[in-house]
Amino acid sequence: MSKNDQHPALEAGLQVRYRTGLLLAEEGIKLLEAIAAQGSITRAAQAAGISYRTAWERIEALNNLSDHALVERAVGGRGGGGTRLTEYGAQLVQVFRELEQEHRRFLAGLARRIHGLETMMPMLERLHLQTSARNQLWGQISAIRHGAVNAEVELNLGQGQSITAIITEESLTRLDLVQGSNAAALIKSSSIVITTDAKLNLSARNRLCGRIARVHRGAVNSDVVIELGQNKSIAAVITNASTDRLQLQAGMPACAIFDASSVIIGLSD
Repeated sequence: MSKNDQHPALEAGLQVRYRTGLLLAEEGIKLLEAIAAQGSITRAAQAAGISYRTAWERIEALNNLSDHALVERAVGGRGGGGTRLTEYGAQLVQVFRELEQEHRRFLAGLARRIHGLETMMPMLERLHLQTSARNQLWGQISAIRHGAVNAEVELNLGQGQSITAIITEESLTRLDLVQGSNAAALIKSSSIVITTDAKLNLSARNRLCGRIARVHRGAVNSDVVIELGQNKSIAAVITNASTDRLQLQAGMPACAIFDASSVIIGLSD
């Protein structure tokens, strides 16, 4: 191989973006493919090399960000039901794999044409950031209330549910947020308080109510997921003592409570 034929390996993960800002990458596609092949969350998680809990977290995140459900529970059959991809989810997997093939061919050609790629790769790696926030809920900005320093941004999630965030006026300008824009609310699961009393008066601005989908108990804390409707959910991490005191279990009504200052607003490019 001649020196001119030695090019750095240019690799990049393919992400699919929607009008709502959904980002779907390889790990999500692999899980969807495993669900299609196995027909079970448990077996799909094993095939994907992840835990059952992680599999559900990814599915909930995908459904939260998508306009349409990607995964649904199947009822009946010899096995008593299971989990399967919706028609929309199956189409998404097919389109993603076709795009991925074209993406690889494009990158191979790009690596051959770009000069100085070796010196730029470390900087490009630092520019790739991910958020640790467990909850990412997309909606439409329904109102913006300006203040001297901070602004209140109200995000409509649909079905009468909304989220209020307090951000600086500087951030509002930098993100170019306007009423009617699609945006994401990012909330860490540790910032959320769970209550089973929907009428409880608290100072926290945000209250999202639904039914508990599952409770995963750990050594010290419990992971509680509340279904909000429209295939969306929100997760909270609370102490096992709180879980026991509230007697939390799947199917019971509950609300997620959190401050407006705990919400980060994000946009897709």
